[in-house]
Amino acid sequence: MATSKHAGGRPREQRVDTAIAAAVRAVIGESGYAGLTVDAVAATAGVGKASIYRRYATKQEMTFAVLLHDLREESPADTGTLHGDLSALTEQIAEQLRGPGAGTLTGLLADIRADPELRTRFAETFLAVERGIITTLLDRAITRGELTHRPDAALVQALLLGPLFAWLIVLDEDSARATELAHLVATVATNALTANLLPTETWSTPVTAPDAVPGR
Repeated sequence: MATSKHAGGRPREQRVDTAIAAAVRAVIGESGYAGLTVDAVAATAGVGKASIYRRYATKQEMTFAVLLHDLREESPADTGTLHGDLSALTEQIAEQLRGPGAGTLTGLLADIRADPELRTRFAETFLAVERGIITTLLDRAITRGELTHRPDAALVQALLLGPLFAWLIVLDEDSARATELAHLVATVATNALTANLLPTETWSTPVTAPDAVPGR
């Protein structure tokens, strides 16, 4: 999980961030996602609930940021090729998805989908961050001459995330094969992109990546 800051730019206390992250994992390990509460995390971390709510507006945001990626997620280093960049990104996604376990992610995503306001908030924050990273990788490829135009980043996001999510969460298959699958997904996506197989029109609803951590 990347280090984040308050909206005003002041670095948060790293000790508290670390304690909260460790507490989230500990509570889930003991009680599962269903038993995860802000009260339990605060007690386990030895911090006040206010310290958590200064960082995360909801339990779901706290869980997603700790177990998957926070709003300071950065693009993989430039490898020099589109395939290399996509391989690095899909490896990163695979590592994030296999960490929490299928049960935790299923419960977390069910919570998000059940609440329209929370669903919109996630689309405009966490999903927008990942989509912005994909846009950066596509723009690198255009600069190199590997691509002639930038396709819909959300469609590319679906191509990269879909097989990994299905393997690890929906099918609950062997996580040891996730890295191998990530490379396969990157190869398929690269071939589709460089062959101009993706539609030129935009399929998705635009979202804006956040400038600061939400709810602060």
